[in-house]
Amino acid sequence: MLLNLHSYYSLRYGTLSLKQLIQGMKENGYKRAVLTDINNSSASLDLVRDAREEGVDILTGMEFRAEGKLCYIAIAMNAQGFQQINAYRSMFNREERSPAERAPDFSDVFVIYPFHQLGCFTLREYEYIGVRPAERFKAQRLAEDLLARCVILAPVSFLPEDYILHQQLRAIDQNLLISQLQAADCASADEVFMPQAALIALFRELPVLLHNTERLLSACSFTFDFKQPKNKKHFTGDAQEDMKLLSALTYAGFERRYASDDEIARQRIARELESIQTLHFSSYFLITDDICRYAQSRGFHYVGRGSGANSAVAYCLGITDVDPIALKLPFERFLNPKRKSPPDFDIDFSWDERDTMYTYIFEKYPEGHVALMGAVSTFRSRSILRELGKVYGLPKGDIDRLVHEPEHMLNKNEVTALILGVYNRMTDLPNQRTIHASGVLISELPLTCYSALDYPPKGLPTMQIDMYVSEDIGFEKFDILSQRGIGHIKDCRRIVQQNRGLTIDTQQPKRFFEDPHIAKQLRSANTIGCFYIESPAMRQLLTKLRCDDYLTLVAASSIIRPGVASSGMMGEFIRRHHAPDKVVYPHPVFEEQLKETYGVMVYQEDVMKIGNAYGGLDMADADVLRRMMSGKYRNKKHLIEIEDKFFAHCRAMDYPEQTSREIWRQMESFAGYSFNKAHSASYAVESYQSLYLKTYFPLEFMVSVLNNYGGFYNRKVYVNEARVAGGNICLPCVNHSEFVACIYDKDIYLGFDCLLNLEGRLAQRIAKERQQGGAYLSLQDFIQRTSVAIEQLVILIRVGAFRFLGQSKKSLLWEAHLYLSKHKQKHQAPVLFASVLRKPVLPPLEDDILEDYYDEMELIGFGVSGTLFDLARSDFRGAVMAQELLSVVGQTVRMVGDYVAEKTVRTKRGELMKFGTFFDVKGTFFDTVHFPPSLQGFPLRGPGLYLIEGKVTEEFGCAAIEVLRCGKMPLKADPRSV
Repeated sequence: MLLNLHSYYSLRYGTLSLKQLIQGMKENGYKRAVLTDINNSSASLDLVRDAREEGVDILTGMEFRAEGKLCYIAIAMNAQGFQQINAYRSMFNREERSPAERAPDFSDVFVIYPFHQLGCFTLREYEYIGVRPAERFKAQRLAEDLLARCVILAPVSFLPEDYILHQQLRAIDQNLLISQLQAADCASADEVFMPQAALIALFRELPVLLHNTERLLSACSFTFDFKQPKNKKHFTGDAQEDMKLLSALTYAGFERRYASDDEIARQRIARELESIQTLHFSSYFLITDDICRYAQSRGFHYVGRGSGANSAVAYCLGITDVDPIALKLPFERFLNPKRKSPPDFDIDFSWDERDTMYTYIFEKYPEGHVALMGAVSTFRSRSILRELGKVYGLPKGDIDRLVHEPEHMLNKNEVTALILGVYNRMTDLPNQRTIHASGVLISELPLTCYSALDYPPKGLPTMQIDMYVSEDIGFEKFDILSQRGIGHIKDCRRIVQQNRGLTIDTQQPKRFFEDPHIAKQLRSANTIGCFYIESPAMRQLLTKLRCDDYLTLVAASSIIRPGVASSGMMGEFIRRHHAPDKVVYPHPVFEEQLKETYGVMVYQEDVMKIGNAYGGLDMADADVLRRMMSGKYRNKKHLIEIEDKFFAHCRAMDYPEQTSREIWRQMESFAGYSFNKAHSASYAVESYQSLYLKTYFPLEFMVSVLNNYGGFYNRKVYVNEARVAGGNICLPCVNHSEFVACIYDKDIYLGFDCLLNLEGRLAQRIAKERQQGGAYLSLQDFIQRTSVAIEQLVILIRVGAFRFLGQSKKSLLWEAHLYLSKHKQKHQAPVLFASVLRKPVLPPLEDDILEDYYDEMELIGFGVSGTLFDLARSDFRGAVMAQELLSVVGQTVRMVGDYVAEKTVRTKRGELMKFGTFFDVKGTFFDTVHFPPSLQGFPLRGPGLYLIEGKVTEEFGCAAIEVLRCGKMPLKADPRSV
């Protein structure tokens, strides 16, 4: 009887979860119903599967709306009808238009029009008019031939108690105050479940409608194979040919990666290829390999990571640079018979090259068979309060107070009570469909067999299902990611070629692992700009570990993660690293399996090892356990079964219950947050590539970091790092600078992109015109050739971009205003022959270096000619420098530091504390700890120069200042405002 169910995927309209829909059907006596979410099919397959497990039959469909107005409801007769509905909706999304009031000529779809459409057009055989409960009395007056074309339409959109929530969602969607909502903006209050017997009773005077509705439902069936893989089946067109090609490519790569007589590697590869063939994953590997080969052909640097890096086949193909045999990565983490999906290959490209890779993939495979994976953003915490505050017309100040001080007495009123009353119900409700960060789906059948496609602003088709549904229905995604770290490496190679004439190679990174100079750089934690190892926390960890080798860095990349760090095991790992002979293992199994990491579960694979060796799980079950604990597997019942197996084995082995419980707790903690070892190893490879460049080409490397717009820190920090490395930092110059930073020997010219208010088109035009017409000879020459406006010219003059002329800024400003006032609007384009302007004769003008400092801070965001230390009123630069801290451990010292970054955490008592990072007058970093009492009395107030007093502490060779007092130091007055 239910032809029109809405889940909460009818965004900002429905409020019912899939579980609530199934529960509502069962409680009210319905065995079959149709899910018809508004303009999307995001939940269709998920609900079909869940309902099937509960003994309920769900049919698929969609409600088509235009500008919020119901056009018709489409119900799939079968899987072909579902595909037709999705294809039709996709067409409208692609063409950015709304559906007409009349449905198209479907072949496997029933269509139901709203009652007010009765008589508007002649109904086709598969079309009906829907009669809502409130419209049944009107229907009783219809002629028999019209009644024969009617069915019961009893929409379900929310629980009775959620009608206010529905109205609030509609107000958010329409961007209206709740008081401005019209009746047409919302559903009627009766769109709730009613018992089937009650619904039948309402229509007992209209038996033909009951018959028509039952007949329509009986005419529909939806079958779907959730186990059959949905990816493109064959790369070459034939399974046997796929395996031949994969084997040939793998063994060709074997010759490059391993010694020809390495039988261990050869046996591992043979075993992997056999599993790949058995599990039908050859096409997945070949498609990934093809993507990587195209990147190589374009000269694109990439990094392959993810669990696929556990594969020796992937290593031989060149998808990854991680040798799983050398790292003892378990084969079962890669593939096993109980793993229903293939390993993930996460392929990272430079941030400015990923779109090219997308273009290649989308052009190689047929339209309609390749799409980005979808995702859903949900209503969360503060956003809920802000959205609801707006629809109730609260002033911004009141909303801020409600967000930051929910217990404030002024929040106790009727409006805030309404807002807080639905807060918990709105939490995690789907809000918008969006795009997965990196996933691409490539299918055998048209993707509209599974959902409609959205066409967001990026323009690439995007599935309406997320990664969880995709995996559940048999898809294996390809992760095509982007990151700036790869851009650093790629650009640095080019810059070194330009500046030094050297061609450098960052491939085959194993040679970097044995380089003593790189080891020294790593051990000193001199890693600013290097991928993944530049943050304050990571540099401290490297110092504490005295890390100078690849395997230790691999471990560090995982134990820095929140789960390991917050559990206290990061500190335990450091202690054991320095005293491995004093390690006490909780059970001999830990020494057997985790000796490399001193008995600490550092990687996700360690969960598998302990689950197998201690808990008696086979490796396939252990991998399922790992995936469940990491939140990548949604079958909680299966997790309980495995947990029971684990503890049953522990009891059978007579292990102490307390020990087993603690081991299980550690496994839960680590699996959710730690990396898999292959992932950490891949990150460490990229870190080493960055380290190589920073060690041997530090200036070129920092220029590449600047030109890829940094990493963890802001531009000022990377400029400081370049200066410390021996670079001569030059302000932008119209005759030397490019749009981005450039380097000539040791002179680093900042690019025009660093000027906060310079127009992008002018910034590009300056260098382009110079390349075409030669160096700028004068201010007048520059004006005539670039057609610069006075406001933009003033910025360039004030930042010193014309200093090659040997004139003061003030005289240049006079000259600029005089020339442009006389030539207003004359030159809209570059001129062929420059006219000569007589320069004004000016009296001597005073210059003050402080003006330059403040100009640079205003125009760039920080000083280049000088630093904040040069602006300080006081000459005090600290009693000790950062490099001297280890010699004064335990003493209370006073230091002066330029603020770099801070991190806020909560103590176990819920109080706020902070970790700060500064650099001293020599540009050397030091770290601070601000415990709650100190932080309350002497808070950090953002960027600036700080006088810091505190006790020097040391942990494993890493010094920090436990702050007692701190405050911003006063700066010299800005002479421009005098």
